[in-house]
Amino acid sequence: MPLQPGRFDWKRELKASFLAAVWMALLTCPLVVFKINTSDYSITLRWSLLGQVAGGAFVLSAVWRWLLARRDAARRAAQSQDGPPLKDQADRGPAKTWVDVVMGVRYRRQVTGLVILGLMSIPFWASPYVVHIFITALIYIALGLGLNIVVGVSGLLNLGYVAFYAIGAYTYALLNFHFGLGFWLCLPLGALTATILGLILGFPVLRLRGDYLAIVTLGFGEIVRLVLVNSELTRGPRGIGNISPPAFFGLDLNSQVKPVLLKFMPTMNPGLDLNKALIFFIILGLVILTIIAVFRLENSRLGRAWLALREDELACQAMGINRTRAKLTAFALGATWAGLAGVVFAAQVTFINPTSFGFMQSVMILSIVVLGGMGSIPGVTIGALVLILLPEYLRSYENYRMLLFGALMVLMMVLRPGGLIQSVRQVYIHRPAGSGPKSPESPGP
Repeated sequence: MPLQPGRFDWKRELKASFLAAVWMALLTCPLVVFKINTSDYSITLRWSLLGQVAGGAFVLSAVWRWLLARRDAARRAAQSQDGPPLKDQADRGPAKTWVDVVMGVRYRRQVTGLVILGLMSIPFWASPYVVHIFITALIYIALGLGLNIVVGVSGLLNLGYVAFYAIGAYTYALLNFHFGLGFWLCLPLGALTATILGLILGFPVLRLRGDYLAIVTLGFGEIVRLVLVNSELTRGPRGIGNISPPAFFGLDLNSQVKPVLLKFMPTMNPGLDLNKALIFFIILGLVILTIIAVFRLENSRLGRAWLALREDELACQAMGINRTRAKLTAFALGATWAGLAGVVFAAQVTFINPTSFGFMQSVMILSIVVLGGMGSIPGVTIGALVLILLPEYLRSYENYRMLLFGALMVLMMVLRPGGLIQSVRQVYIHRPAGSGPKSPESPGP
């Protein structure tokens, strides 16, 4: 939306951008200007580079301030406009998001089917590296959707979610290492173990909310990590290796199945590792199952209880909703998907240790939920793909990759604080009796 005249004070904003550039030049002067040559112990002064840093800071600050002013002008214009009459609003029908416009309501199932088929074809033409990073991205999609139940739908801030991820991975690793149990048996056992510990964590935090809940869950995550580091059962920092990949009816996929596939599919990538491909299809199936389950839960009676819990906990309890059951169910279901993802992760890497489940992993999963859109299933899915795939494909800019990553996060949180795809609420329009047919249900902001 264009800015109204007089809304953007160019003189004041350019002056502020100039001061920001000067401040940036002062901060970076010792690092940018002075270059020490260790061979002859000489110092080279690079004043031109400092000028480039200051000029870039000035331009970025000016553009940033203009974008903020444009956003504020759009908000003021939206608040000043009067809403349309009730009849016109009802006759317009449901408002559509940009996802609906792109995909179309009529052909949404067809587009979804094509996307799934495209994903299923990735292992047959892509390199092993691409298959590996897509498996990682799909694992984080499952983790993000599981945390979305706890944080996005229920409003319970959990900073120790990676603990359930670690519990699922170590359940499979320990059972496979000590008892020789296979992947398919350990998959539900890992989910069950994480669910039980999710219930155990849920009981002491029933009365907590906000920052206090975040601190308790953060402490739970650190407790689990320290137990994994110091316990002899988990082999401490040495970790557990030689974890068996998923079996497929007792067949050796690379030696028995791969030659048959190459005969019928001559265009197939000859370097394909069918064990990795099987893990890819397993996690893809789990992601599809997770999306269906989370969607059904959000539109169920339990999902509406979670939404009420997120909006106002006291009002939720006053309406007769069992707050204890809602919280425990949210923690348990979120932990279940983390346990499933942990089992798949252990089968993918075949070696795990406590460093794979640090606090930064919880931050990454939470960033996926916030960046994609809290409570939005397509938003969390796209957020996981962006945060996992983008750093991998920016490896050519290794020195600036995390800087670009951080700048993208800041821009998203300022320009779209609701996430890439915001969660759409259902709003029911009430029309007086005798004023015509009932108005359709329309999503609101």
